[in-house]
Amino acid sequence: MSRTILRGRVLSFHRAPQDLDDTESYLYLADGAISIEEDKVVAVGDFASADLAGAQVVDHRPNLILPGFIDLHLHYVQSQMMAAYAGSLLEWLNTYTFIEEQKFSQQGHADAVAVEFYDALIRHGTTTAVAYCSSHPRSVDAFFAEAQCRNMLMVGGKVMMDRNAPEELCDTAQSGYDDTKALIARWHGRGRGLYAISPRFAITSTPAQLEASRALVAEHPDCYVQTHLSENDAEISFSMELYPNSPDYTGIYEDYGLLGPKTLLGHSIHLNHREVGVLAETGAVAVFCPTSNLFLGSGLFDRDRLMQNGVRIGIATDIGGGTSVSMLRTLDEGYKVLQLRGQRLNPLASFHMATRGNAEALGLQETIGSIAPGRAADLVVLDARATPTMRMRRFETLIEELFLLQTMGDDRAIAEVYVAGARAKSTLGGL
Repeated sequence: MSRTILRGRVLSFHRAPQDLDDTESYLYLADGAISIEEDKVVAVGDFASADLAGAQVVDHRPNLILPGFIDLHLHYVQSQMMAAYAGSLLEWLNTYTFIEEQKFSQQGHADAVAVEFYDALIRHGTTTAVAYCSSHPRSVDAFFAEAQCRNMLMVGGKVMMDRNAPEELCDTAQSGYDDTKALIARWHGRGRGLYAISPRFAITSTPAQLEASRALVAEHPDCYVQTHLSENDAEISFSMELYPNSPDYTGIYEDYGLLGPKTLLGHSIHLNHREVGVLAETGAVAVFCPTSNLFLGSGLFDRDRLMQNGVRIGIATDIGGGTSVSMLRTLDEGYKVLQLRGQRLNPLASFHMATRGNAEALGLQETIGSIAPGRAADLVVLDARATPTMRMRRFETLIEELFLLQTMGDDRAIAEVYVAGARAKSTLGGL
């Protein structure tokens, strides 16, 4: 059995850091060795103590090796319409998004976009993402087929939407159920693929469709659920007009049995006290999407309030409302959002969120998100000296290096990516 050892500085989190002095929350090796056999990490430790016999050593010094980034919420079918000019969420959806998603009815379109989408993820160091596809089953097939070709652990699902969208994008409660059930059978658990039942949001689903979603969740409890919650004031008002008997926006999903530990709720900005309590009680995950929230003027995520009340939290790019595929850029904008909230996000907490924290949000912390024996060898190699501007900033500590990477880093700071132990970035064509 072939064995590869990656040499470099190694950083991996055991749990969420309490503060900058919480060195017990992570493993840091100044000269580390990550031993990989097939697609798994089999050992990690100091390079001086590593068993080099028969191994191929790849030297990434002086760069920093972390688990691959995990993105909890994005729309791969919107990857070609980032930076579309609009004033607010609902205007943006109707003017650009729904038009773009209609293209996925065309033969071959989804396959071409999927290739470009996965190339972009790898360039930016993301090895796992949770994606909304379009309402067309072929978009889901293209998404999972390309993930399987690259041996990537990906989560995704067909958007279910049966109202308040162009007719060409709408399914029905029954067809959305039937399509989703067939796609789960085809893709969930195949290779590294995992399925997410995906009613887009309350505005675009009738009560009948949310009932169908409830049935799917009951029939497939091992699947994820993803939807949007409380991103925008106008969205909240419209949702409550459509569901006047629910106590609040969160209550809509609560009423239809869609909240649980495998539920990912994009945005979760404007939540009342009851809603925060419901999220904490059900274990649902509030997903912070900073670049999207700033770009569309949606609001400022209140991380401290949610954490203090026991709500699980993740972070995501939310392309194409988000403006970058990069988790580094996302962490930078997240820092700024929380600065405006008077909340300080330290660099250890940032990189924990993008790796082990998001793995924990998915319940996959024993598979991805950290560097340890038995974990998937999904890794990113970071170069804090990647650009002339970054080289101008001298740093002496790990904390300073991490903050420089998240503040000024982009795809150029991603020196290499490993997916299931195989080089991924350096093998992309045209790079």
